[in-house]
Amino acid sequence: MNLEGKKAVVAEVAEVASSAFSAVAAEYRGLSVSDMTELRVEARKENVYLRVIRNTLAKRAVEGTDFACMQEGMTGPLVFGFSTEDPGAVARVMSGFSKENDKLEIKMVSLGGKLLPATDIEKLAKMPTKDQAIAILMGTMKAPVEKFVRTLVAPTSKMVRTLAAVRDAKEAA
Repeated sequence: MNLEGKKAVVAEVAEVASSAFSAVAAEYRGLSVSDMTELRVEARKENVYLRVIRNTLAKRAVEGTDFACMQEGMTGPLVFGFSTEDPGAVARVMSGFSKENDKLEIKMVSLGGKLLPATDIEKLAKMPTKDQAIAILMGTMKAPVEKFVRTLVAPTSKMVRTLAAVRDAKEAA
């Protein structure tokens, strides 16, 4: 790759890294081409930017972004994944794939400018998506109102049930 090609790759990765929420770096040593293709397909489905890039170029690309904390750990053949829409998407893709393929080894996880231990990928993968988080919030906001309405209706419905029971007892007698 010539100098212009390298500059273009660094600029592309830097642009993605500047707008990403989270990043995961994994060592892909021993994976076949078909395995990597399968990983890329899964990443594309989840809107995750996946790139195999030389570590020297990756260090330059993440410089000045939230993921600069990953620079020291960039050794060996790494595939980088950046999540630009949902912070947990890249973790779900990489974690799920590493469970199927033991040759993909998670090396670094970064969220919000902090380098997390590689074992925290499961925590990140379990984070709800934006739609799920909104649904949880709406359910939490709606619960007190529902309980209040049920409390208001309870005496009236109990009285109606009591009157119905009295009526049924008189009809049976």
